[in-house]
Amino acid sequence: MSNPLEQFKIKKLIPLDLGAVDISFTNAALFMLIAVALVLILFIVALRNPAVIPSRIQNVGEIFFEFISDLLKEFLGEEGRKYFPFIFSTFIFVLFCNLLGMLPYAFTVTSQIVVTFGLGISIFIIINIIAFVRNGFSFFSFFLPSGVPMIMAPMMIFIELFSYLARPVSLSVRLTANMIAGHVLLKVLAGFVIMMGLTSGWLPIPVVSILIGFEIFVAVLQAYIFTILICVYLSDAVHMH
Repeated sequence: MSNPLEQFKIKKLIPLDLGAVDISFTNAALFMLIAVALVLILFIVALRNPAVIPSRIQNVGEIFFEFISDLLKEFLGEEGRKYFPFIFSTFIFVLFCNLLGMLPYAFTVTSQIVVTFGLGISIFIIINIIAFVRNGFSFFSFFLPSGVPMIMAPMMIFIELFSYLARPVSLSVRLTANMIAGHVLLKVLAGFVIMMGLTSGWLPIPVVSILIGFEIFVAVLQAYIFTILICVYLSDAVHMH
């Protein structure tokens, strides 16, 4: 059986150096570009000839649109409309990267902590900019809940600040860990299919098929959870909860 972690290895496809900086085009960059291209193709085709009675592809695009629209309305109300492009782009990118990783011989971009952390820290910075634009320096009151005794203020500020700064880490680690765990499990079990088939007949095949279906569900679920958390953080920044 091959190493189940081999599938997460970053490989240089086009070696490039900018002085002492390695800017090589890798398999991770390739599959991110493929994900973006597939998203563009989907929505260009879906919105090219919109009809009152939508086609199947238009219906798929509208389902994504309505899902994110309803999510923003739930967390931010009507004010959430202005943040729709930000949330929608993030959700659809993570979703397609997760699902692409389920294809045979594909690379799971979201299994790389450098990718998910880069995405998480970028979102964290954007949300903080929105918070300061909306609330000014009163945003710092977020770290000291009202009604806290002054003697406990230093400890509460430390706890709130630590948990706040941990947000991009929790976003990235949760997504990466779930993608790695699922793919490693599938790789290990797939390696035993032939061996088990010799003694158990066709039994391993439906078992692995069920696990693949479950992993696809996890890929969709993790994109949903990632987006939910962004909406929660954005709601905190806008409404100062």
